[in-house]
Amino acid sequence: MSRSVLVTGGSRGIGLAIARELATAGDAVAVTYRSGEPPEGLFGVRCDVTSAEDVDTAFGKVEAEQGPVEVLVANAGITKDTLLAIMSEESFTSVLDTNLTGAFRVAKRAVKGMMRKRGGRIVLVSSVVGLMGSPGQTNYAASKAGMVGFARSLARELGSRNVTVNVVTPGFVDTDMTSVLSEDRQKAITATIPLGRMAQPDEVAKAVRFLASDDAAYITGAVLPVDGGLGMGH
Repeated sequence: MSRSVLVTGGSRGIGLAIARELATAGDAVAVTYRSGEPPEGLFGVRCDVTSAEDVDTAFGKVEAEQGPVEVLVANAGITKDTLLAIMSEESFTSVLDTNLTGAFRVAKRAVKGMMRKRGGRIVLVSSVVGLMGSPGQTNYAASKAGMVGFARSLARELGSRNVTVNVVTPGFVDTDMTSVLSEDRQKAITATIPLGRMAQPDEVAKAVRFLASDDAAYITGAVLPVDGGLGMGH
């Protein structure tokens, strides 16, 4: 049965792979994007998740097009990497505002409909960095670690309404963001990964598809790593 799905930050990379994976499974999938054009074959709504007004407007358009959101994937995120000693306050707060508070804004807008329907799926896309830490990424790591506490608290709030809330923590993924790294840097990264390679976006997407499926109906508050073993023990 087709469900109404919204993937934030779904115009490229991991978000686009997730959107296409869920569409292939038969769901009606909408994506948010900040610039450019929406992906071909998907319903796109322009939205900046740092704006509660934008979020509300985007949800209204999605609801009009395909009904109340039954599956929410909070994927939108940014990085502004630099060492803490020289990091500006804006670089810290803007990353948290997009990555963590953005997830709060979209989840808050989605949960009322899910609670009324007594069912729903929320998946937050975090990062192995949120569990392991990474030099130069105190802002990003804090935002991604915060997603875990947020998701687990929300899972406890919504469990009685049959709404599950889970987190996926990708490691290094072969996307536009990692393709700009030098060959030496990429080799150094893969040397730290037990499986010896970066993930493909569709490998993350398949994990999200599982958590959004009926097969995962009894899983909530979980953190599912898709990192090739990089974050073992965290």
